[in-house]
Amino acid sequence: MRVIPDSVRKGIEYIRRGKIVLIYDAEDREGETDFVMPATMMSPRDVAYFRREAGGLICVAIHPLAADKFGLPFITDILRHSPLSGLVEDNGDLLYDKRSSFSLWVNHRDTFTGITDRDRALTIKKIGEAVAQVLNGTSFDFQAYFRTPGHVAILRAADTLLDERQGQTELSVALALLAGIPPAMAICEMLDSETGYAVSKSDAMKYATGHDSVFIEGRDIVAAYGYMTGKN
Repeated sequence: MRVIPDSVRKGIEYIRRGKIVLIYDAEDREGETDFVMPATMMSPRDVAYFRREAGGLICVAIHPLAADKFGLPFITDILRHSPLSGLVEDNGDLLYDKRSSFSLWVNHRDTFTGITDRDRALTIKKIGEAVAQVLNGTSFDFQAYFRTPGHVAILRAADTLLDERQGQTELSVALALLAGIPPAMAICEMLDSETGYAVSKSDAMKYATGHDSVFIEGRDIVAAYGYMTGKN
């Protein structure tokens, strides 16, 4: 009988408590580690911590069903039908995947500039709450509460999640589903200011050990999700 890896079990406990976990995708993908925590629990202090300690782009990964209910497409689908279609990534443009998961960049309508820690925390938290609402069967008028362009990137997970794509977007959403929390996760790449590249896997593991966090391999989330959904 297969069991869920200990790192995933511990990661589930951590995110249920609103704590940060570190997810590493894979050597043959981006080879990056992301900070991950529930969008519904994001505070201004968390945003500040993400930008200081991780340093990458702070995004919100959401379940595809919620994206459908909000009417949020992939940004590439919008651009393909515009005069800027030549900008759209084509087959081979991305060396680590077939496509990116970016949808729209938004601010909550109660924000001012949208970029401050308080503004971004509000936008992220409200996105998480909206995802929880629509997936519980309650309607939500996304356009009434958010505007674009904004300062928080929404990432739309693949329609079949890990069966289709195993990026940070899908891995974080799958971890949320395993934990039984709303599948809207704030994520941010860990960058190395010394090398100018992503933080190495070994350094990310050391960081998790020294900062009361959990380092989770993407392949372990894939295995756990497959086990819990009966696909393994």
